[in-house]
Amino acid sequence: MRSAFKEFALPVFAIAAALLVFGLVVAFAGVDPVEVWTTLFKGAFGDWFSWQNTLQRAAPLMLTALCVALPARAGLIVIGGEGALVFGGLACAALAHALPLPSGVVGITLLCIAGAAVGALWIMLAGWLRQYRGINETISSLLLAYIAIGIFKHLVEGPLRDPASLNKPSTHTLPDGLLIGGIGGSDVHWGLVVGIVACLGLAAWLRATPSGFSVRVVGGNPRTAQLVGLPATRLILGACGLGGACAGVAGAIEVAAVHTNANASLIAGYGYAGILVSFIARHNPAAIVPVAILFGGFGAAGSLLQRRVGLPDASVLVLQGIAFVLILASEGLRTVNWKKFGDRMLPEAKSYDRSSVV
Repeated sequence: MRSAFKEFALPVFAIAAALLVFGLVVAFAGVDPVEVWTTLFKGAFGDWFSWQNTLQRAAPLMLTALCVALPARAGLIVIGGEGALVFGGLACAALAHALPLPSGVVGITLLCIAGAAVGALWIMLAGWLRQYRGINETISSLLLAYIAIGIFKHLVEGPLRDPASLNKPSTHTLPDGLLIGGIGGSDVHWGLVVGIVACLGLAAWLRATPSGFSVRVVGGNPRTAQLVGLPATRLILGACGLGGACAGVAGAIEVAAVHTNANASLIAGYGYAGILVSFIARHNPAAIVPVAILFGGFGAAGSLLQRRVGLPDASVLVLQGIAFVLILASEGLRTVNWKKFGDRMLPEAKSYDRSSVV
């Protein structure tokens, strides 16, 4: 019970501390921090319009966070979800232009499968480099993300460019029958449902299936995994593939539900924000859902901060950066024995108590 409380309390404390530090930063800029905190809440959760913006941003965050969480459960720190996302979106747009796909659910499913396949292969490449060449997966996945973005820009501005797109190069627009609509006529697209189902389904897979348990064993104690004969390399590559597939689906959904084509707007930083979401959720797929909604709200509130208090729209990135630093710092507090720490800090008080008993 106490361990579960610590798992929940430390991330909450880190987020609260990040909001406090962010308030101090804006106070030095001459802005009332209380007004900033109030505006953040209103922009994220103040009304139905704010909720729609929040949930729309939360959908890709859930899927890109899974791109970090699943390899992490296998013992790898992969931070290249942005590359898998943009390649997933590009595969979606390219397939829709190259083949006459059926309209409706079947066609949309094929687009998502294409995005998932490309995203999976891209992240599996980082896992393969780690397992067979000894290259650190954190560095390789980050560099692969930059390579993916470069290839994406080249193809969108070159071979796959729609000649009708002048000032903003993009691929051909998807047919109406392949676009993902909103839920119940709202601006919240069905990608949110996909993200929630993926998070909950993968959480159940990790907890309740032999393969999921094997992945956790490999990530928790590689030596034990070797001793019991688990296929560590295959499990690691599988976890990387599942994570990359989730990020690729996020890119495909962004194209089919938000942008209608692949363009530079797809490079919105969801892959990098997903790193923060996963770390705050402790790489727990089920916990990713509420954390993604919270940080989707922070992103949605950026424009309101700009209009109401004059802060730049990108100021929410400062808040996210502060939160990430504090989350990493809070990891060191998990191993602290607070009872021994208190005994060490208050030896005089303890000796006084003993003498009073005598």
